[in-house]
Amino acid sequence: MLLAGVAGALLIASGIAFLRAMRKFESKEESLVRIEAAMRMRNSLSAAKAGITPWPAPVSRVDVGLNWNWPRLLVPLLGACALLGAGLWIPVSVNTPGPASPADQPQAWKQLGNELDLMAKEQLADEKYLEETRKRLEELEAQEEDQWFSHSSLEATDSLKKSHNAEAKRVENELGKAGNALGQLEKNAGGQAEKDRLMEEFDQALQGLRNGAMKPNPQLLEQLKNLDLNNLGDLPPEQLQQLKENLQKNAQGLGKCQGGDGENWDDELLADENDGQGEGNGKPGKDGDGPGKGGINRGPGHAPGVLGKEGEKLGTGNMEALKAQDLSHAAPGDLLELQDGEHQVDKSGSSISEGGNTEATGSGGDRVWKESLDPDEQRVLKKFFE
Repeated sequence: MLLAGVAGALLIASGIAFLRAMRKFESKEESLVRIEAAMRMRNSLSAAKAGITPWPAPVSRVDVGLNWNWPRLLVPLLGACALLGAGLWIPVSVNTPGPASPADQPQAWKQLGNELDLMAKEQLADEKYLEETRKRLEELEAQEEDQWFSHSSLEATDSLKKSHNAEAKRVENELGKAGNALGQLEKNAGGQAEKDRLMEEFDQALQGLRNGAMKPNPQLLEQLKNLDLNNLGDLPPEQLQQLKENLQKNAQGLGKCQGGDGENWDDELLADENDGQGEGNGKPGKDGDGPGKGGINRGPGHAPGVLGKEGEKLGTGNMEALKAQDLSHAAPGDLLELQDGEHQVDKSGSSISEGGNTEATGSGGDRVWKESLDPDEQRVLKKFFE
């Protein structure tokens, strides 16, 4: 369409230029006169054309009386060459396409990859689970770029992310349960029934750690499997303390991998042995009024006033009378005084007079709706309820 438009414009411009130039074209008679003047033929050509005299004999060279106006012809040509020469000085760089920047992958892939790297670095999970999860992630990354954000790809990414987070949360909870039971058993809290319950809780947590898709550090899992809860007191304190620290470290690491701080850990796991609630400021000792360590046989151990000194109670919401000394500015509806009392109800029957001096005691609706209404009102009510 562009070429056709340009060609059409050129044809129209050429036609207009030709029509304007036709007005200056020479006729045949004018050309003969110009040749006769240039060759001094004394009107022989014009007379021959008019049939008066015969045509003269042909000559070898004809002088038509026209000359080329070279300055006028060369000016446009030289101008075009000058413009072309000036264009050579214009700096024009070659448009070479640079290396294409890689497209941004879905943010969930980067986040999941960082979590797997952190788990591998901190040794928070077994290598088999990390390899399988990373393989599934690499399969998603191997797709074509135009398929990264497709519905199926995002759905698969969301499924993988949820599955990974669920496994990490499960292992974190199981580690917390095992650590809590281990801490309580170390303190010998409660009787034999309580001890059996704690051992059962520890076994259930250990079973969950062994059977899940994600398993904790193999060394830590082996230590838990070889732990004899019946002879817990025979273990060296340093070994038991190190085991509890490893449990806490793994649980907190898994919490950080999920975007949290891993602080949902029982505070008493690494606390000093103390059967009392403390005398205050968290110090061990006999039962007292201060905050304790908390536990299943005691309260949570929260210290009163941990958020600062309690402010003075303002008693908001209580109704109090305003004791205004000057009542000259009181407005209608202002509360002046409140009193506690009871209504004095007159329980004696009312009496009305019927037909002269006869008095009768009114009762219920008969007193209100029949005895107190005049005839016109009674007719209106009767008409309304018909």
